[in-house]
Amino acid sequence: MSLKIFKAGVLDTIQDMGRYGYQHLGINPGGAMDKFSAQVANILVGNSIHEAVIELHFPASIFIFQEPSLIALSGADFLASINGELIPFLHPVLVNKGAILQFHRVQKGTRAYLSVYGGFKIPEWFGSYSTNLKAAAGGFYGRALKKDDEISFNTFDHLTALLNEKEFYILPWKADDNWGDITVEEILVWPGNEWGRLTEESNENVVMTSFVITGQSDRMGYRLNNIPLHAITNEEVISAAVSFGTIQLLPDGRLIILMADHQTTGGYPRIAHVIAAHHSKLAQMKPGNKIYFKLTSHETAEELFIKQQQHLLQLQNACTFKLENFFKT
Repeated sequence: MSLKIFKAGVLDTIQDMGRYGYQHLGINPGGAMDKFSAQVANILVGNSIHEAVIELHFPASIFIFQEPSLIALSGADFLASINGELIPFLHPVLVNKGAILQFHRVQKGTRAYLSVYGGFKIPEWFGSYSTNLKAAAGGFYGRALKKDDEISFNTFDHLTALLNEKEFYILPWKADDNWGDITVEEILVWPGNEWGRLTEESNENVVMTSFVITGQSDRMGYRLNNIPLHAITNEEVISAAVSFGTIQLLPDGRLIILMADHQTTGGYPRIAHVIAAHHSKLAQMKPGNKIYFKLTSHETAEELFIKQQQHLLQLQNACTFKLENFFKT
């Protein structure tokens, strides 16, 4: 059982929840840019949240399914179709052998996630399936997917009978990816170790002005176009650990937000950190989008993260129940 790449996308890779415990060796965690959406996709098809998914950017790949499968799409909505007929995202969908999945235009978001029932049959690298493009390791031969690649599935369950000769079948339930975040526009951050290095005026500018994501942005980091910020001192910072969401002050006064493929350490001042619950919101932004920062507390960050995780747990329980009953019928 497998799917084949009929036409390659701009940058589609195998990702999971990340590769942790090797930062001291210079290997960053990586993983899906939008881990919340990757988990939703896996939950919809009954997988572990740690299973590998395909992270899609538009224009995305065109896929041909070599055998029947159960799939789901989450994150960005790229207006997907099976054999030319539109299918919804955030629904589990049974697809038959020979079905062609393609994407037509961006409805919302920047990164979509494709999961398949049982996950993909690929080897782990340091305990993760995620593609590390810089190291050319992990994922599917350590690279983005190409035309004629064939990715095998882990499961060999026979799904033909459930399709009843249909090309595809949309299961009648949908995931809600709205976990109750009331901060619609703002990206919440808390002050970093070097927040105090900024002048008082620059501190105010961080939360009073907008920041535009530039074209010099990718999975490693988002470079921002902003009013130059100024530090009180030009004293160099000792290189220290950084993480997904760390906001660094560059020498020219601009900011960069470190993303999934960030380096393990950095020598630029760490003025702030994006809270974990807003990594997903950040990952669905693209060059040209405006970012508004708002300072928050560790307590609020923890409360929002717990709320997000509770939503995922409730979704997992509901989908597990519905899938078990569906497969029994």
